Amino acid sequence: MAAAIPGRSLPTLPPQPDDVPWPTDVWSRVEAAALGADAARLDALLDELVRPDMDPVLGRTSGAAVVAGGRLVAERYGVRPVQDLRALEPDPPLDQIDETTELLSWSMAKSITSLAVGIAAGDGHLDVDGPVGEPAWSAPDDPRAAITWDDLLAMRPGLRWTEEYYDLTSGLPDVVEMLYGAGRHDMAAFAANHPLVHPPGSPQAFTYSSGTTNIVVANLQRVLGLDATGMDRFLHQRLFDPIGMRSTRVAFDPAGTFVGSSFVHATLQDWCRFGLLALRGGTWDRRRVVPDGWIDQARRPRSWSNDVLHGAHWWTWDQDQMPFGAHGFEGQRVICFPTRDVVVVRLGWLSSDGAPALNALITAMADCFPERDR
Repeated sequence: MAAAIPGRSLPTLPPQPDDVPWPTDVWSRVEAAALGADAARLDALLDELVRPDMDPVLGRTSGAAVVAGGRLVAERYGVRPVQDLRALEPDPPLDQIDETTELLSWSMAKSITSLAVGIAAGDGHLDVDGPVGEPAWSAPDDPRAAITWDDLLAMRPGLRWTEEYYDLTSGLPDVVEMLYGAGRHDMAAFAANHPLVHPPGSPQAFTYSSGTTNIVVANLQRVLGLDATGMDRFLHQRLFDPIGMRSTRVAFDPAGTFVGSSFVHATLQDWCRFGLLALRGGTWDRRRVVPDGWIDQARRPRSWSNDVLHGAHWWTWDQDQMPFGAHGFEGQRVICFPTRDVVVVRLGWLSSDGAPALNALITAMADCFPERDR
C-alpha cells in the first residue's frame, strides 16, 4: 500500500467502557460535567454552531451532537439545510429538524463505502493490493488496468478529474456532470472513462474524486455479484443493522450502482452510531463489524488536501491528537477524537470558505473533554 506521510503515530482507539451499554437501540445519556468536561464552554460552542439565523461563515446547522465515552452528551437540532429545500424563493420556509429527520451525507458516504470494501476484503472477495479489474480497462495495452483497490481508496488512481461545485463558469465540472448531468445514468462508467494523467499510486496521482468512489462501488458490486437490491441488503445486514443505523437510506443510479460518493440519508443519532463504530475500530458489542486494522489503515495520512490529511476514504486532521472522520460537502462532519474518546457530528449547510472555522469549532468542542491516557 502507499506509504504514510511521516510524522506522529496514530493514537490508539479507545474501547467501549465496560459499564456503558452499546447504543444499538437506545443511547445512554450523561451530562458533560459528569465526565469532567467544561460543560459551560461546550454549551456556548453549541449555541454558536446551532442557531436560528444564517451565519455568514458557519452557515446553518441542521443537527449537531457530541458522544463522549460511548454516551450521548449533547444533541441539538436546527432547520433543514439549504440543499434539501425544494423551493428557491428568497425566503423559503425552513422545516424544523428533529431526531426522526434523515439528513444527507454528501461525501461522508465515501467513508461508508470504505467500510463496505473492508467487509468484502475480510470475507475474501477481493485483495485490496490487487488490481480492481474494472471492465472498461480490460484492453491489453490499457495502463489503467494496473490501478488497485488501494489506489482508488487512497484517491490515487491517477485519473483526470475535476471535483468542483461552486465555479461553473467553464461548464459543468466532472463531479456535477456525473451526479446531475450526462453521467448520472451510469456514474461509475462515466468516471472510469476518464484518461490516466499520472502513474497510479504515486503521490502526484492524488486527486480527490467522487468519480473514483463510484468506480469502487461498481466494482465492489461486480465482485460480490450484487444488483441494487442485493447491495442495499448487504449494506444493511453487514454494516447498518448490527450497529442500529435503522433509519439509513442509500441511493442508486439508474445503472443500479450505489452512489457511494454522495447519497446516504440517516438521522443525527444514527450518524453518531457510525462515528462510534469508527472510534471503536470497527467493533460493536463484542462483534467485529469491520476487519481488524481496517480503520487504522483508512485513517493513516497519505496525502494533503486543503489543510487536512487524506488516508483511504477517511480524513485525518493535522493536530497532535490526530482526530479523524468523514467529511461531506457543505460541512457534513463525523469526527472522532481518540485521545478524548469523543465523537462530534455536524450536519447542515456551510459557506464555501467556512471549513477551517467549522473544523476549529468542532475541535474546540472536543477539547472541552479531558484527554485520556494515551
